[in-house]
Amino acid sequence: MTAAAASALLVCLILCAAAIAATWLLSVLTREHSWVDRIWSLLPPVYLWVFAGAGGLTDPRLVLMAALGTLWGLRLTLNFARKGGYRPGGEDYRWVALRRRMGRRRFALFNVAFISGYQNLLLLLITLPAWVALGYRQTPFGVADLVAAALFVVFLVGESVADQQQWDFQRSRVVIRARGGTDPGFLRTGLFGVSRHPNYFCEIAQWWVMAGFGAIAAGTWLQVGSLGAVLLTLLFAGSIVFTESISVSRHPGYRAFQREVSVLVPWPPRRPATGTATGTGGAAGAGGASAGDDPVRRGGP
Repeated sequence: MTAAAASALLVCLILCAAAIAATWLLSVLTREHSWVDRIWSLLPPVYLWVFAGAGGLTDPRLVLMAALGTLWGLRLTLNFARKGGYRPGGEDYRWVALRRRMGRRRFALFNVAFISGYQNLLLLLITLPAWVALGYRQTPFGVADLVAAALFVVFLVGESVADQQQWDFQRSRVVIRARGGTDPGFLRTGLFGVSRHPNYFCEIAQWWVMAGFGAIAAGTWLQVGSLGAVLLTLLFAGSIVFTESISVSRHPGYRAFQREVSVLVPWPPRRPATGTATGTGGAAGAGGASAGDDPVRRGGP
């Protein structure tokens, strides 16, 4: 490890520790547990630029990774802000549901260890491909990097489209309810017609591409830069299971949706069996939640 790489990693570890302490303290003081959500799109670009800066801002791979991470963060921040995520009371509905299930003491430990601790650490881990690239600056920038950048942009656009479709759907639900119509419950058209969580798929894919930059630099996937993408995938998998358990309880038609549409990877939907109900079924309350309800939350799980 070079002195520059060691120094950059130390800076990021200090920032990560400060973020853990700050988000935990704010959660205790405000009794809201979405403070990590509020910095989810802000910290990774900072870490990426720290690593790029350690390379003197002259390494094209590091600068490209930081620029792509900044685009990711800007898009996610704007989407989170328009849903009211930065307003007081904008707590992720899943923390509310989990708090009820776990009880106060167990949730307090969960808040320290997972919400504030693990999630903040994960935000650093997903940027470590840049730290790996910093240590392999001798690897020439080439076609593979350009292909990776193009893939990142494709998935970035895909997540933007999914979020916009979700936004439009939520606004239409408000109009439908105001007119006394039947609440459609959850979105199952557009990208949501081929994946129950297309935004999750694109989010995960972007960070696998970011890990790919580290693999290109190191010449192998078997290095620490790949760990963040693996753990992020597992985090989203767990989040999907929990989120959909709430969706099933709120929307009678959601089980049919699960049978017909791929959970994550976009895929042509399966045809329902003859006689199987496929309607979205049931009206959700204003605070209802499902894959299509899209309550305030960031791009993370």
